Amino acid sequence: MDRLPFPDDLIRAQQQWHDTYRALTAPRPRRTTELRRRLLALSVRIHWHPFWATPPGRTPAACVELRQRTAADRTQVAA
Repeated sequence: MDRLPFPDDLIRAQQQWHDTYRALTAPRPRRTTELRRRLLALSVRIHWHPFWATPPGRTPAACVELRQRTAADRTQVAA
């Protein structure tokens, strides 16, 4: 199966979203308000990105693939 051509800024935003979420799930995180605001801002940036208005972005599988690809990249980096 071909991989979707996600824009670099969308991939970076999703990776930052994963990083921020992980920081919030750490035991006794610091700066929780700042992290929650960042997570919300990244969520808005991802949700309203122009890619979702293109034909490849209109498929339901596109959002899932973006999350899986960026989460997989992060676990490989951490390993």
